[in-house]
Amino acid sequence: MKVVCAGGGPAGLYLAILLKRQDPSHDITVHERNPEGSTYGWGVTYWRGLLDRLQEHDPDSARAIEDASVRWSDGVAHVRDLTTRHRGDQGFGIGRHRLLDLLADRARALGVRLEYESELTGPPAGADLVVAADGVHSALRTRHAQAFGTEITSGRNHYLWLGTTKVFDAFTFAFTETAHGWIWAYGYGYSGEHSTCVVECSPETFTGLGLDRADDAEGGALLEKLFADVLDGHPLIARPGAGWLNFRTLTNRAWRHDNVVLLGDAAHTTHYSIGAGTTLALEDAMCLAEALRTHTDLPEALAAYERRRTAELLSAQSAARYSARWYENLPRYIDLPPHRMFALLGQRHSPLLPYVPPQLYYGLDKAAGRLEALRRFKRWIGPRAARTLQTRSAARRG
Repeated sequence: MKVVCAGGGPAGLYLAILLKRQDPSHDITVHERNPEGSTYGWGVTYWRGLLDRLQEHDPDSARAIEDASVRWSDGVAHVRDLTTRHRGDQGFGIGRHRLLDLLADRARALGVRLEYESELTGPPAGADLVVAADGVHSALRTRHAQAFGTEITSGRNHYLWLGTTKVFDAFTFAFTETAHGWIWAYGYGYSGEHSTCVVECSPETFTGLGLDRADDAEGGALLEKLFADVLDGHPLIARPGAGWLNFRTLTNRAWRHDNVVLLGDAAHTTHYSIGAGTTLALEDAMCLAEALRTHTDLPEALAAYERRRTAELLSAQSAARYSARWYENLPRYIDLPPHRMFALLGQRHSPLLPYVPPQLYYGLDKAAGRLEALRRFKRWIGPRAARTLQTRSAARRG
């Protein structure tokens, strides 16, 4: 099969790797509009579950990605001058640039052609399958936007994607109160030298602080001052040309049109606050590769991929909507004691939380947790108690 992929991000590169592993005779070319080595963003996050799935699909790239990643297991929240730390599941961070280098090297080693500074704006002649993995601004998808049923909605808050030389030892949240409202940052390490730092605030805070009028230097200096306590004197680093954005949630009614199929951010986006964008893109690639392996008929394969992924994404998309809403309604939670606020931050994906008073929800959640802990204890102690009674009964009979 001749496969042409638009977009050399994680989704496009990993799909090329998987298809070449399935059948080395596939003719696969990946076209990337940007020069090799250039990418947006700083670091990306993922969790153990993704690493396990990568290991199942391609152990070589999984091992390389894990070796290049940093790990953390704590979450820290700074609210005004108070701090709370919680132990959580192990998380991983890796530089986006490093991730792309590893995937590109693996794809080349398997015989995939990578064409940089090469943009596809329409399906090329002679291709059996055309993969639109060229991001939220996909030229291929835009060309057939009506067929795909593309819808884009913008979030209320403003955010800015930054880097810093401060290496956070935990996934860090910092909430700072200003005369114009709250502004907050999410920070996580992705190498031994750098961390990602995403700053977010409401429109009222954005204009009240003058961030809508400040140039890069003025805005950066203000943010460094606002988050001085967590940055420990380290600078914030902006990518040239990057500015404040409103998150765009993209959905498509259909993911396939003729022999063109959507992958990754070209098909869907989920709010950055759930940290799942790269994971979902790689899972798209796994699903599409599996569908192409198990269905010899291309239309059937693409239909199976679309059905499965749209169903699997429902929970992530719901979580992303509620997570974005939690931050848009931050004043509802911010005056709780920090440990309670942080607990509800962890519950922000709940569809009930927006409709239950925060203090009441916290109490109910704690009670449910104790009940579940009791259930787990009973499940654990039950077989052991039964074995003890059997042993004592046998001893008495003896």
